[in-house]
Amino acid sequence: MDRQTFGKDERIRKKRDYLTVYQQGVRSHSKNFTIIAYRNPSGTRRLGITVGKKVGNAVKRNRIKRLLREFFRLNKTQFSPAQDFVIMAKWVKGVKQAMPALSYRDLCLELEGLLKKISHA
Repeated sequence: MDRQTFGKDERIRKKRDYLTVYQQGVRSHSKNFTIIAYRNPSGTRRLGITVGKKVGNAVKRNRIKRLLREFFRLNKTQFSPAQDFVIMAKWVKGVKQAMPALSYRDLCLELEGLLKKISHA
């Protein structure tokens, strides 16, 4: 059984790594998230998360990040090995409120669909 942890070696931590993924990665979009995937030379799957201030206050942004980390931790097998993934929370233009409060179940359904789309690209 795989270890269900989210250690430092599974995180994208450097600005240059984020920039490489942004510039050269493959994007897939959904209503609330954009996921960018890029094959990395390290051989491990890594996750980066970006949530801008337009998404909501600090409490809301931190909740989204916690849910995304938990999804990654429990569903590592759905992420391709030897790839970097950056998940960006979106803010929808024209909506006065920030991102609606997502339950973990809604987040899982949306991200599973995104992962299927990006694996076929």
